[in-house]
Amino acid sequence: MGLDNVAVQWPRTGRFYDPVAPAEFVDFEAMADSNPTMPGPAAALADHIAKTGTVRATSYSELVDLLLGLGGVLYATDASAEDEDPVLDPDQCAWVAGGLERFLAGHRDHGEEVTFESVGAVMRKALEGTRLAEQQLRWLDGRLDALRDESGEPPQWSFTLTELTVLAAFYRRCADRGFAVYADF
Repeated sequence: MGLDNVAVQWPRTGRFYDPVAPAEFVDFEAMADSNPTMPGPAAALADHIAKTGTVRATSYSELVDLLLGLGGVLYATDASAEDEDPVLDPDQCAWVAGGLERFLAGHRDHGEEVTFESVGAVMRKALEGTRLAEQQLRWLDGRLDALRDESGEPPQWSFTLTELTVLAAFYRRCADRGFAVYADF
């Protein structure tokens, strides 16, 4: 099993979080229906969100952690480290969505396919010319190197901008409607 990010009502009432009704995401299905050339993984993600109000987040966790500069973001590890439920509140959902949206805007010049190399290029460009560019670029190089396997091979990410747009839309929807996201393992 992997990590699911489940849209839940915020704040919780009682002991447990109440899942958000999938009807809150039903328009995600229209994303795929209105775009017949939508890549298969993006269409599958939009369809899954529309039916369940959930993102199967395991495959996105490394990328999101790299983009946002923390570890375990989609696992809500900050909350669980503080003996709280593993939940991203609506403000944290907005932060995740914003980070993804900024990345997507920066990646447009690199085409539809999102690879390890294109992610590095987008992040380098975003950091160049900043106040602490040299320090931040060293940090980025260290993070990118840490993602390589023991033989130096990069992760075999296979994402499209469209798929990541759907992912960002899920977290934006949660933020805009005041939902939280529960990290279910």
